[in-house]
Amino acid sequence: MSFFDNLKDIYRKVSEVENAVYNGKQDYLEIYERNLQLEKEIEERTRELNIANKRMLTLQHIWDMMNASRPLQSVLETIVNNIQGELGYLHCNIIKKCEDEKGIYLTVLAQSNDPSIKRVDKLIKTPIQARKLSYNKDSVYAKAAAERKIMLTPDIGGTLKSVAPDVSDDTIDEIVDGSPSKAIITVPLYSRNIHYGWFNVFSSRRELTTGETEFLTIFAQQIEMAITIADLFEEVKSQAVTDSLTGLYNRRYFEEYLKKEVTRALRQHQPFSIIGLDLDHLKQINDKYGHAYGDLAIKTVAEVLKGNARSIDTAARMGGEEFNVILPGVDSNGAMIAAERIRKALEEQKLDTIGHITASIGVATFLEHSDNIEDILDLTDQAMYQSKRNGRNQVTLAKPITETSWQEIAVNTFMDILSKHNIPLDNELSKELKAKLQIPKSEVHKEALYTVADMLTQTYNPLHHTGVMKSKVLLAVSLAKRFDLPKDDIDKLRIAMLLYDIGNLMLPVELLQKTTPLTEEERNHIKEHPLIAAREILQPISYIQDIIPIIEHHHENWDGSGYPSKISGEAIPMTSQIILIVDAYFALTEPRTYRAELTPKQAIEVIKKDAGKKWNSALVQEFISLIDHDI
Repeated sequence: MSFFDNLKDIYRKVSEVENAVYNGKQDYLEIYERNLQLEKEIEERTRELNIANKRMLTLQHIWDMMNASRPLQSVLETIVNNIQGELGYLHCNIIKKCEDEKGIYLTVLAQSNDPSIKRVDKLIKTPIQARKLSYNKDSVYAKAAAERKIMLTPDIGGTLKSVAPDVSDDTIDEIVDGSPSKAIITVPLYSRNIHYGWFNVFSSRRELTTGETEFLTIFAQQIEMAITIADLFEEVKSQAVTDSLTGLYNRRYFEEYLKKEVTRALRQHQPFSIIGLDLDHLKQINDKYGHAYGDLAIKTVAEVLKGNARSIDTAARMGGEEFNVILPGVDSNGAMIAAERIRKALEEQKLDTIGHITASIGVATFLEHSDNIEDILDLTDQAMYQSKRNGRNQVTLAKPITETSWQEIAVNTFMDILSKHNIPLDNELSKELKAKLQIPKSEVHKEALYTVADMLTQTYNPLHHTGVMKSKVLLAVSLAKRFDLPKDDIDKLRIAMLLYDIGNLMLPVELLQKTTPLTEEERNHIKEHPLIAAREILQPISYIQDIIPIIEHHHENWDGSGYPSKISGEAIPMTSQIILIVDAYFALTEPRTYRAELTPKQAIEVIKKDAGKKWNSALVQEFISLIDHDI
């Protein structure tokens, strides 16, 4: 091979190497560029994932707060601060649409705590959250609500001017010029499909991405859920403490509030008074005009109480036609003036068809008439019924207790029974019960009596619930007042309610707890318990002889089919009739070894069937009225 041929061959080989190197370089460049693109895409996806993760964490945080039952204000403040801090918005707020006699206005419920709002508040002098803001029908807020969609506006100054027209144009310009915000994104909020307000974010961007819109929509839904849950909670809470007919507080709230007022009065050595009011002749109104007019009379009393109460007074419907008002810091003189003002205002009301209505009113003062709140409630009741017995439509001031109270008689009776071992009772239990009762008479509380009666009942009826005896006594007393029974009869009824079943302690436990049907002989044996209570346990106690007939006849039926004496109708003491129906109701709504408990409504249906047979029809009517108020 010649020299030139070799040279050509070398050149060819060098070219091949150069081509291979060039091609390899192109491949490397392509790989490098592809890697750069992948790295960029990975960075973008990572950024998107981080944003999505922050959004999910924010939504999860909101959900956790709602499940923690925190107050709505606290939840909303956390929401706006979370989205502002975590998602990079410059400022966030939640605005509520409100309405009063002057029309629609706006108020800032919550706003993020950031430099932007601090600067605005400083420039406009009065903080934006403390202002009553204007509602402009041409504003972005009105448009977003009308179209039910998210809107963005770059006109920050115009939006601010629409809600705060009193702020000068120069101040608006200064706010906008010094703000990094480029646009406001406003999201309409709804609660149970009713327009509630707006969620607003101030953004440093003028555009709104699809992903951002989707997220804000989800976020707004969470806010709406928080608002709805809070509204529902407030409704349930309100229903739990208010009377549905009148809108006044109910007995449950009154009793809880009264405990706090007693604590305050004792701490500050300051009296308070209770006004007790009973609407006159409600039964006659119901019978003559119908229950709709009876309800009208009751609602009228409530309106009079609301119209004549101070902001710190608490009025409650205690049941039926009875009302109580607590007057903090008011002595008996001031309470009598307030009570007379209520009486007169009520008397002056003229109702359709019914005409004028009146009320009997009693007044008692804590730390003046007694430092025992149970005594004060009793004294208020006594004074109220004294007004009723003296002709109605008047106010009576309570008098101090000058005779032995029914509580003391009941305590002495229990102590007598337990000390003389008139009943078969375990020694340790007997000692425990006596210990609960051995307190100075000036400090005798009804609760001790209720507890002792409950514990005695549980010795032969393990399914009996603690606290039931108190409910029985309160229900029996309320029923007695419906029939205008005198105070003495009501006090006897209270004692009889505590003792009427004590004869069961003398019966075999296995008989009382038997799960199979009773034989005729066993039923007759159980029917002896009123006589056992009356003659074997209570007869030896001289000071309760007038209680014994009540207990002895508490199983007599209106039609004469009861026991032990088979008396009927008006021959049965009203107090005995009351015990029978109250006992039957609680027996039906408590579990037994041979059946499950009934609901209150089911128990009422059972009682209705025996009206005119087992019990007086008028008694059944009033009883159902009381129960319907409480269930």
